[in-house]
Amino acid sequence: MKRICSIYRSSKKNEMYLYVLKSDALKRVPEPLMAAFGKAIHAFDLVLSPERELSREDINKVLENLDTQGYHLQMPPAEDEYIEHLPEELLRRNDPI
Repeated sequence: MKRICSIYRSSKKNEMYLYVLKSDALKRVPEPLMAAFGKAIHAFDLVLSPERELSREDINKVLENLDTQGYHLQMPPAEDEYIEHLPEELLRRNDPI
């Protein structure tokens, strides 16, 4: 089953995104979550289906959350993930000689 989804980015936390059904917009998102999320800045709309791959999220979990709770929150990657992708020379730059 296909879903037309709107994706919003958080004004408070870099790389935090909120997926909602386009038809519902932000109506089903709980107020405490919206307060923590900050201003929801529309990023883009997307058609989601079980066959589609997402880079950082499990499509089946996103679709399930959209159906059951009306939204899906994508958290930013852990800071450790950023460090793992740095070249070795940068990771060791400040090491004592």
